[in-house]
Amino acid sequence: MQDEGKIFRYKLDFYYQSALLYLVTLILYGGIRGSFVEARFEYVFGDPLMYIIVFFVVISIVTLIINRVRDRRLIIEGAAIIFKNRFDEMRIEGKNIEWMHIGREKTVQTAGMFQMAVFKLRGRRRLFRIRIGRYERAKELLAELKRIAATIPGRGQRRWRRRKITDR
Repeated sequence: MQDEGKIFRYKLDFYYQSALLYLVTLILYGGIRGSFVEARFEYVFGDPLMYIIVFFVVISIVTLIINRVRDRRLIIEGAAIIFKNRFDEMRIEGKNIEWMHIGREKTVQTAGMFQMAVFKLRGRRRLFRIRIGRYERAKELLAELKRIAATIPGRGQRRWRRRKITDR
Protein backbone atom coordinates (compact mmCIF):
# COMPACT_ATOMS: atom_id res chain seq x y z
CA MET A 1 0.00 0.00 0.00
CA GLN A 2 1.35 3.42 0.94
CA ASP A 3 3.87 4.46 3.54
CA GLU A 4 1.28 6.13 5.74
CA GLY A 5 -0.52 2.91 6.73
CA LYS A 6 -3.57 1.00 5.63
CA ILE A 7 -6.21 3.31 4.20
CA PHE A 8 -9.91 2.48 4.32
CA ARG A 9 -12.17 4.86 2.38
CA TYR A 10 -15.70 5.69 3.44
CA LYS A 11 -18.25 4.08 1.11
CA LEU A 12 -20.64 6.39 -0.73
CA ASP A 13 -22.84 3.64 -2.23
CA PHE A 14 -25.85 4.58 -0.12
CA TYR A 15 -25.67 8.23 -1.18
CA TYR A 16 -25.41 7.33 -4.87
CA GLN A 17 -28.33 4.91 -4.61
CA SER A 18 -30.60 7.32 -2.76
CA ALA A 19 -29.88 10.18 -5.20
CA LEU A 20 -30.56 7.89 -8.15
CA LEU A 21 -33.74 6.49 -6.58
CA TYR A 22 -35.18 9.96 -5.91
CA LEU A 23 -34.22 11.13 -9.40
CA VAL A 24 -35.92 8.12 -11.03
CA THR A 25 -38.99 8.74 -8.84
CA LEU A 26 -39.05 12.36 -9.99
CA ILE A 27 -38.83 11.40 -13.66
CA LEU A 28 -41.46 8.66 -13.39
CA TYR A 29 -43.90 10.76 -11.37
CA GLY A 30 -43.43 13.78 -13.64
CA GLY A 31 -43.84 11.63 -16.74
CA ILE A 32 -46.91 9.76 -15.56
CA ARG A 33 -48.62 12.78 -13.97
CA GLY A 34 -47.83 15.13 -16.84
CA SER A 35 -48.48 12.81 -19.75
CA PHE A 36 -51.26 10.47 -18.75
CA VAL A 37 -53.31 12.21 -16.06
CA GLU A 38 -53.48 15.86 -17.03
CA ALA A 39 -52.76 15.56 -20.77
CA ARG A 40 -50.65 18.73 -20.44
CA PHE A 41 -47.13 18.74 -18.98
CA GLU A 42 -47.32 22.22 -17.43
CA TYR A 43 -49.73 21.08 -14.70
CA VAL A 44 -46.99 18.93 -13.16
CA PHE A 45 -45.14 21.98 -11.87
CA GLY A 46 -48.16 23.10 -9.85
CA ASP A 47 -48.39 19.78 -8.01
CA PRO A 48 -47.24 20.02 -4.35
CA LEU A 49 -46.07 16.38 -4.40
CA MET A 50 -43.73 17.28 -7.24
CA TYR A 51 -42.13 19.96 -5.05
CA ILE A 52 -41.61 17.43 -2.26
CA ILE A 53 -39.93 14.98 -4.63
CA VAL A 54 -37.72 17.77 -6.06
CA PHE A 55 -36.79 18.71 -2.48
CA PHE A 56 -35.66 15.12 -1.77
CA VAL A 57 -33.70 14.97 -5.02
CA VAL A 58 -31.87 18.22 -4.22
CA ILE A 59 -31.13 17.19 -0.62
CA SER A 60 -29.79 13.77 -1.66
CA ILE A 61 -27.56 15.25 -4.38
CA VAL A 62 -26.22 17.94 -2.02
CA THR A 63 -25.50 15.28 0.63
CA LEU A 64 -23.69 13.15 -1.94
CA ILE A 65 -21.58 16.12 -3.08
CA ILE A 66 -20.70 17.10 0.49
CA ASN A 67 -19.62 13.55 1.36
CA ARG A 68 -17.67 13.27 -1.89
CA VAL A 69 -15.82 16.53 -1.20
CA ARG A 70 -15.06 15.53 2.41
CA ASP A 71 -13.34 12.33 1.19
CA ARG A 72 -13.40 10.59 4.59
CA ARG A 73 -10.82 7.92 5.32
CA LEU A 74 -9.82 5.73 8.23
CA ILE A 75 -6.10 5.01 8.42
CA ILE A 76 -4.58 2.29 10.59
CA GLU A 77 -0.92 2.95 11.23
CA GLY A 78 0.68 0.57 13.72
CA ALA A 79 -1.35 0.98 16.91
CA ALA A 80 -2.75 4.34 15.86
CA ILE A 81 -6.19 5.02 14.38
CA ILE A 82 -6.40 8.12 12.20
CA PHE A 83 -9.69 9.69 11.16
CA LYS A 84 -8.94 11.84 8.14
CA ASN A 85 -10.92 13.92 5.71
CA ARG A 86 -9.98 16.59 3.19
CA PHE A 87 -10.03 19.34 5.82
CA ASP A 88 -9.02 17.74 9.12
CA GLU A 89 -7.19 14.84 10.73
CA MET A 90 -7.56 13.24 14.17
CA ARG A 91 -4.87 10.84 15.34
CA ILE A 92 -5.60 8.47 18.21
CA GLU A 93 -2.67 6.55 19.62
CA GLY A 94 -3.28 3.11 21.09
CA LYS A 95 -1.78 4.16 24.43
CA ASN A 96 -4.50 6.84 24.81
CA ILE A 97 -7.36 4.35 24.46
CA GLU A 98 -8.80 3.37 27.83
CA TRP A 99 -10.82 0.41 26.53
CA MET A 100 -11.94 -1.02 23.21
CA HIS A 101 -14.74 -3.41 22.26
CA ILE A 102 -15.45 -5.01 18.90
CA GLY A 103 -18.86 -6.57 18.55
CA ARG A 104 -22.27 -6.40 17.00
CA GLU A 105 -24.72 -3.55 16.99
CA LYS A 106 -28.30 -4.66 17.46
CA THR A 107 -30.09 -1.72 15.89
CA VAL A 108 -28.04 -0.68 12.86
CA GLN A 109 -27.05 -2.94 9.98
CA THR A 110 -24.59 -1.25 7.64
CA ALA A 111 -23.80 -2.84 4.27
CA GLY A 112 -25.10 -6.18 5.50
CA MET A 113 -22.90 -6.14 8.61
CA PHE A 114 -23.68 -5.57 12.26
CA GLN A 115 -20.01 -5.21 13.21
CA MET A 116 -18.77 -2.13 15.02
CA ALA A 117 -15.85 -1.07 17.14
CA VAL A 118 -16.34 1.13 20.18
CA PHE A 119 -13.55 2.68 22.18
CA LYS A 120 -13.08 5.29 24.88
CA LEU A 121 -10.20 7.69 25.17
CA ARG A 122 -8.66 8.64 28.48
CA GLY A 123 -9.92 12.00 29.65
CA ARG A 124 -12.82 12.10 27.18
CA ARG A 125 -16.40 11.39 28.10
CA ARG A 126 -17.86 10.42 24.71
CA LEU A 127 -17.19 7.13 22.97
CA PHE A 128 -15.87 6.66 19.46
CA ARG A 129 -17.90 4.29 17.30
CA ILE A 130 -16.66 2.85 14.00
CA ARG A 131 -19.27 1.06 11.92
CA ILE A 132 -17.08 -1.32 9.98
CA GLY A 133 -19.54 -1.89 7.13
CA ARG A 134 -19.33 1.78 6.14
CA TYR A 135 -15.75 1.42 4.95
CA GLU A 136 -14.25 -0.34 1.95
CA ARG A 137 -12.52 -3.70 2.58
CA ALA A 138 -14.53 -4.30 5.75
CA LYS A 139 -12.99 -7.69 6.55
CA GLU A 140 -9.46 -6.29 6.39
CA LEU A 141 -10.51 -3.33 8.57
CA LEU A 142 -12.06 -5.69 11.10
CA ALA A 143 -8.82 -7.72 11.23
CA GLU A 144 -6.76 -4.55 11.79
CA LEU A 145 -9.07 -3.32 14.55
CA LYS A 146 -8.94 -6.75 16.24
CA ARG A 147 -5.14 -6.58 16.09
CA ILE A 148 -5.20 -3.21 17.87
CA ALA A 149 -7.87 -4.38 20.34
CA ALA A 150 -5.66 -7.30 21.39
CA THR A 151 -3.23 -4.82 22.97
CA ILE A 152 -5.91 -2.74 24.73
CA PRO A 153 -8.17 -3.75 27.64
CA GLY A 154 -11.69 -4.77 26.65
CA ARG A 155 -14.94 -3.26 27.76
CA GLY A 156 -15.48 -5.77 30.57
CA GLN A 157 -11.92 -5.41 31.84
CA ARG A 158 -12.14 -1.73 32.73
CA ARG A 159 -12.34 -0.75 36.34
CA TRP A 160 -15.64 0.47 37.65
CA ARG A 161 -15.88 3.02 40.41
CA ARG A 162 -18.29 1.71 42.94
CA ARG A 163 -20.38 4.01 45.02
CA LYS A 164 -21.21 3.07 48.54
CA ILE A 165 -24.86 2.42 49.15
CA THR A 166 -26.03 3.72 52.47
CA ASP A 167 -29.25 2.98 54.31
CA ARG A 168 -31.53 5.94 54.84
